[in-house]
Amino acid sequence: MAFEDEILSRQMPHSLEAEQSALGAMLIDADCIKDVMDKLQPDDFYIKQNRDIFETIYTMFSYSKAIDGVTVAEEMQKNGTYDEQTTRSYLVQLMEITPTAANVMEYVKIIQDKALLRSLAKAAGEITAMVQEGLGEARDILEASEQKVYAIRRGRGGQELTPVAQLIKPFLDRLNDLASGKLEMAGQPSGFSAVDQKIHGLNRSDLILLAARPGVGKSSFAMNMAMNVARQSQKTVAVFSLEMSKEQLLERLLSSESLVELNRLKTGRLSAADWGKLTQAARTLRQTDIRIDDNPMLTAADMNAKCRRLENLGLVVVDYLQLMSSAGGKSYAGENRQQAVSDISRMLKIMAKELDVPVICLSQLSRANEKREDKRPMLSDLRDSGAIEQDADIVMFLYREDYYKEDTENRNVAECIVAKNRHGETGKISLRWAPEYVTFSTLETRYDDEE
Repeated sequence: MAFEDEILSRQMPHSLEAEQSALGAMLIDADCIKDVMDKLQPDDFYIKQNRDIFETIYTMFSYSKAIDGVTVAEEMQKNGTYDEQTTRSYLVQLMEITPTAANVMEYVKIIQDKALLRSLAKAAGEITAMVQEGLGEARDILEASEQKVYAIRRGRGGQELTPVAQLIKPFLDRLNDLASGKLEMAGQPSGFSAVDQKIHGLNRSDLILLAARPGVGKSSFAMNMAMNVARQSQKTVAVFSLEMSKEQLLERLLSSESLVELNRLKTGRLSAADWGKLTQAARTLRQTDIRIDDNPMLTAADMNAKCRRLENLGLVVVDYLQLMSSAGGKSYAGENRQQAVSDISRMLKIMAKELDVPVICLSQLSRANEKREDKRPMLSDLRDSGAIEQDADIVMFLYREDYYKEDTENRNVAECIVAKNRHGETGKISLRWAPEYVTFSTLETRYDDEE
């Protein structure tokens, strides 16, 4: 009988004392509430009564209401979580057991640890159930398992529904930062100010599609943005290059950073000045965290798994979509490449959302634009799939008139055409293209002549 009692009384990890002390600290000292709100969610509280009180404080804080024992009790009466017998005396008890709010962050840490253990136990149970029920192939179960553990690492314990009340505070905080000038724009700056004005920077969880005909410079443009983000944000940038080798990408990065012509890097015919510039560029590159994977057989699931293991990820670049293998090595017979590409683009969008970083994916264009008088690309030119257009939050095309007309007066001027933009307007941006350094810049910038 004792064994049965033990099983019945066995509870998930939690600390009643820490939960009560953290709530008591918030009730006696409103100053500490903002620090706690950044660290905890209502689900981090195991005891239902404590969770109800925290959720009430959370909502009140979102609406900037005064918070103390009396106002919390009133708010709980309004939202239906007030118990005539116990709530008021429990709130008084919470305030009595916490003499000071000085140690509140210690209590918060204990609550976080216990919540993390509960999430792990829940995920482990779900993974065991999947294995025992034999749902799908081993590879699929591994992918689902990694996803569950990664969701915990990101602080999102699975697929629970989020109340809008919880979203309001972070949204208003960000809006306040934008309004007060603490944040320049919603997303991470791409390094191209004119492009950022259109797309408001590279936004988290966005799939950004960059498409052009072969040889127009889409890889160069993407690598320019990758370098800018790595330098400005000090975050990790993951580059999956299915076309070019690591060495080729490094050559391009060094050429555009040092302004030493790519041809000279390939042939080794370098002047003393070139060596100086290269040394400086190498020093800059060493201070950034750009990771390159040039495995040509990568799937979206592989990329996702590799990115999950990166602690400080800021951007993912995929070069390019049509070269990717489809998920799980699925093969699509004959002309069904369209289905494969739409599956991959869907998975890339899911990856952007899950990792909560912008994903820049490069894409080839069909030859349809070459039959038209105006060769500028359109959304209908996206190769293999209309699904790419649906999944992408932003679609940008690169176009250079000198690609089609040798004698044009617009030599080395590129147009970045924003054809789809979920965050704002579409339109064209002019960029300067320096082919010898495989680099783009805003039109105002001029390169100094070679010494």
